[in-house]
Order: sequence, then C-alpha cells, then structure tokens
Amino acid sequence: MNDLLPDHRRLGRELGLFGTDPLMGAGLPYWLPDGAVVRHTLEEYIREAERRAGYRHVYSPALGKRELYEISGHWDHYSDDMYPPMKLGADEVVLRPSLCPHHALIYRSRSHSYRELPLRIAELGSMHRAELSGVLGGLTRVRAIQLNDAHIFCTLDQAVEEARAALELIARVYADLGIEAVRHRLSLPGEGGKYVADPELWRRATGLLRQVLDASGIGYEEAEGEAAFYGPKIDVQIADPAGRESTLSTVQIDFHQPARFDLHYIGADGAKHRPVMVHRSIIGSVERAVAHLIEAHSGAFPAWLAPLQLAVLPVAEEQAEQAAEVVRQARELGLRAELADPAEGSLGARIRAARLVPYQLVIGAREAAAGLAAVRLRDGRRPGELPVPELLSRIAARVAARGAALWE
Repeated sequence: MNDLLPDHRRLGRELGLFGTDPLMGAGLPYWLPDGAVVRHTLEEYIREAERRAGYRHVYSPALGKRELYEISGHWDHYSDDMYPPMKLGADEVVLRPSLCPHHALIYRSRSHSYRELPLRIAELGSMHRAELSGVLGGLTRVRAIQLNDAHIFCTLDQAVEEARAALELIARVYADLGIEAVRHRLSLPGEGGKYVADPELWRRATGLLRQVLDASGIGYEEAEGEAAFYGPKIDVQIADPAGRESTLSTVQIDFHQPARFDLHYIGADGAKHRPVMVHRSIIGSVERAVAHLIEAHSGAFPAWLAPLQLAVLPVAEEQAEQAAEVVRQARELGLRAELADPAEGSLGARIRAARLVPYQLVIGAREAAAGLAAVRLRDGRRPGELPVPELLSRIAARVAARGAALWE
C-alpha cells in the first residue's frame, strides 16, 4: 500500500466507516455508523434515480434451489464461484451468485402484454460469491455483496434504446457522485472460457451492443475474455488512485435467460413472443462503489453523501446554547449536523478535526448577538457571515441538488 495515495482500507479505518473481524471471516466487512450513513444515502439515491427513470422495485430472497441455477446456466458455467449447496430436507438450496434468475421468475409469475413493455425491474439485493482469500481486499472484493441490479424486459425493437438510456443514467449518476469513467469496454468471449455455446446468440447480442455504443457516441475498446458466460456486455471502467482498473457499471443484452426460463409476452397479434432481457447495473456492488468514492474523494465525500454535513462551532461556552439551536434547526431541514463543543478543544483544533465536513458554521459573541453564523467551506473558502435561516436554507438546497459543488 502506498501511503501517499488514498487507500479506502486505511481511510475506512481512520474515518470509522467499516471494519472486519476474523470471527466474521475474510471478505465479510461490517459497516460502522458513519459508513452506514454513506451506504444508506447512496442506496436511497439510486432507488430514487431508478424510480424517476421508470423502474419498479422488488425484493427477492438471497437463497434459491439448485435447480434454479441449473436452469439459468450458472451451475454449469459459474459453480466454481458459488458456495456449496445446503441440504434442506429433499431440496438443495444455494446462496445466489446473481439476481438475474430471481427476476426472470418474477417476470414469469404472470402473463404480460406487449403494452406493458418495457418492464423495468430493479433491486438492491444481496448475493454471495465464493471468492478465494487471495483476491479479497477491503470493500473492493468481498464475499457478501449488496448489488444494485435491474432487468428490463422488452421487445427486440426496444432493446437498443433501453440499453442506451441505461448508459445515460449511469453517466448522470457518476456526475452526481463526482466520479468519472476511464473508458468503456465491449466485453466479448475469449478462448477457453465457460460460455454458452450459441454462436447466433453471441452475434446478435454483440451487434446490438455496438449499436448502443455508437448511438451513445461513446468511444470504446473491445476485450476478449471479459464477457459474462451467457453474453457480451458493456463494462464501464473506473480506476483507483494507483491506476488499477475495475468494472463498476455494466449493461448487457441477453437472449439466453429469456429462452432458458421460457419467458414470453403476448404481442399485438395475440401470439406469444420472446422478450429480450437487458441487464443493467448503475453502480455495481455497493461495497465497490463506496470503496471507489472513498478513494476518489480522499474521504471528503460530496456534501449530499457526507456522513456529517454540517459542524457548528461556538467560539466559547457562552455561545453553546445558541449553537445547539442551530444544530436543531439544521436537523429539522434534514441535514446531518453536530455541535463541536468548546469542551472538545480550541476553535482551531475543532476546525482541524472537522476538516472533511463540507460546512463549518462558526458562532462567536458578535454572530450570536446578531443571529448570524460565519460559514467556512471544506475547500477553504469563506463566504462570510449570513443570517442562520438563510445560511441553512442555502446549504439544504445545495445538498438537495447533489453533485460535487459546495456553494453557488
């Protein structure tokens, strides 16, 4: 580990975001209160972004019968990365390595008309992968994963536009998170991999994904050996401070799963037709997304995502009561605010302790008498003294707007 570069494992410990314990096991981190705030805020933001984009949310169990994964193809092509089955009476159940089969069953649970399509199903759900201990690291490679996943069931004519819209949504989310993709990759099958043997399926899906990338005006590279076992995919690549790449977001067009689960919809002609299944994940695993956010921002999260958004610092004990009232008002507006009491140290020490907090409000005798607060921004700017209600309103509006900006 290079101490000169932001490392989410070190920052996670220093900032009290997450931890691990040998009794829980490798690759099974727990979230501390401040880390849980970041995770919850990120998850709620993703749900809101998906709702606005026309997705409907579901819940599905983290277990499934072995037969489910035999049908989906995971057991034949992916069992090395799955946990062994557990015997429950006459059944064998498995911790799921993917949400796709469950969503296929949810779609199949009732009949669908072409008028309902595209049907967008989303979930922030848990899954498990039997990662070897040698590849585990902090939050980037874990064994228990919270996945942001969605599946769009649509007609063939709708597939390219749905996949293009998914890429557009990913770009908007990255802007709000203050992160950037380093490149887009069209991931194709390679020699020797465990892939579904259906050349026509691969040809059709690859052709459609090229159309998606071309329609989006996105430059991309093709990479063999990086496809999913059932089809090609668009991978949105990010890089850590050391330049190491990983995949955060994906978009796939899938003909395989709809056929395996015998999915259909009733067309305008009254006949059954096979839908296309577009897989899309905006931020991939929540764990990897948070790891990247920690490193990309060196722990100084965008204001809307920060565990603590506002620190109120009375200069002396005489202003503590008024400062506490400001904290109360800030919380009423939905801001995460705390009082930095004079008992915790000098004003300078408290300012340094709150260096990662987006907004610091300093209240001295003069400000207290006039109902003002002097605002200091994390980036060093000092917009000056403002009436407390106006100041809190401006901060709340900036937080609600999301993005990386602190002041407008």
